[in-house]
Amino acid sequence: MARLVGKVAFITGGGGGIGRVTAERFAEEGAKVVVADIDVEAGEAAAQSARGRAANSGGDCLFLRGDVTERASVEAAVAATIARYQRLDILHNNAGGSTLEDGPVTEAPEQEFWRAIKLDLFGTFLCSKIAIPYLIKAGGGSVINMASNVALMALPGRDCYTAAKGGIAAMTRSMAVEYAPHKIRVNAIAPSVTLTPRVERLLAANKNVSKLAASHLLGIERPIHVANMAVYLAGDESEITTGQILSVDSGVTIS
Repeated sequence: MARLVGKVAFITGGGGGIGRVTAERFAEEGAKVVVADIDVEAGEAAAQSARGRAANSGGDCLFLRGDVTERASVEAAVAATIARYQRLDILHNNAGGSTLEDGPVTEAPEQEFWRAIKLDLFGTFLCSKIAIPYLIKAGGGSVINMASNVALMALPGRDCYTAAKGGIAAMTRSMAVEYAPHKIRVNAIAPSVTLTPRVERLLAANKNVSKLAASHLLGIERPIHVANMAVYLAGDESEITTGQILSVDSGVTIS
């Protein structure tokens, strides 16, 4: 039996990479999925792909344009989700990412720091603020945040992204305690470098690819590995898992 039948999921940054594959997996498992993304073309394509993967599971997927840094945009997308599916059970705060502008504290541009904080950390805060009341109305559910292994280990040269993801890890723990009385689980996935199309392009010209690959004990991860963890956290199998930062990083944090 599909593992997410009867559940409604809202995925930010669902137009590509990890978000798109997670939307596909959720739909395969029977969930009604909303892909929220600022990129209309990518979001529509992801939703169409997820609908195609739903087959006979009962799953569905809808694209809604949404900017996680703008309150009115998030409110509109969440309201449209409720109008379409009447409930919300799963919030996957996936939107975020780093850029080549990042660097050490003494060198990184201030605007890059605020970009990372606004997109990754504030976006997670804002979407949670607006969506969690609907999870409470549904009688509980799951919030899945996206941290990173950089929140768990030292990684020089990416201090803006590290700050944002570290904040998400800390907020995940406090949210888990805060909303446990409402039967809401709050966890975060902490991937390492994940071979999305964007990352593959960045690595293509990188002379240190072999060194990077060697630090991953089971090979460099792909979006499906993160998506499968999200399925676990979204479903009833994780009913007493909360406040955890779960590494999906091919052993990088221990190697």
